[in-house]
Amino acid sequence: MALTCIIVEDELMARKSLQRLCTQHDALDLLTVCENADEALVFLAEREVGLIWLDVEMPGTSGFGLLEQLPAMPHIILTTSKTEYAFEAFQYQVIDYLQKPINLPRFKIAVEKVLELERLNTLNRSAEPQEIYVKTEGRYIRLPFDAIIYIENLGDYVKVITTTQTHVVHTTMKYLEEKLGSRFLRVHRSFIVHLEKIVDIEENNLVIANKVVPISRANKPELMNRLNLL
Repeated sequence: MALTCIIVEDELMARKSLQRLCTQHDALDLLTVCENADEALVFLAEREVGLIWLDVEMPGTSGFGLLEQLPAMPHIILTTSKTEYAFEAFQYQVIDYLQKPINLPRFKIAVEKVLELERLNTLNRSAEPQEIYVKTEGRYIRLPFDAIIYIENLGDYVKVITTTQTHVVHTTMKYLEEKLGSRFLRVHRSFIVHLEKIVDIEENNLVIANKVVPISRANKPELMNRLNLL
């Protein structure tokens, strides 16, 4: 199945060039082309996509402004005529950062990065458990991995924060670290986080579900590597 994508680009020539590249690639299904961020947000409110080709500099809401408002975070490839946004781009976990005009070889490399991530995600999800049972308040409850946001160490107990509620469980961080799949990472001795739920990353902290979580010096390199950050 082809990967669905949209283009968000205000420059006519860049828009047409990228549209041509997308429509000629067998692995991509271009759903629409938007001239600004507001137009894209209207579309994305009704439809999920796998990839957004996103211009950084646009009148009104910028590309980064659009990222702040997305209802769900698909793969992002940023396009720009400048290089000065590279650091900020990777804070948003973008897959690639392309300078305009975009040539065919560079376009293909960017697409292959996304497709490889899709393949790995599919393999990981099929090979790994998708849930865990934990004992709390005298009974065992089922926790799907997708629902877990982060886990906090409370000494003899851990606090598991999910999308719907919080559970206090009599177990250890080490046990959960071993049982949880590759979508989770221990970023500090007191915290395990779901990598796909991270909202923002600063120098020594990350934000997840409105919670500021410290990143230890020892765990930071692995976090950067797992998120493909430079």
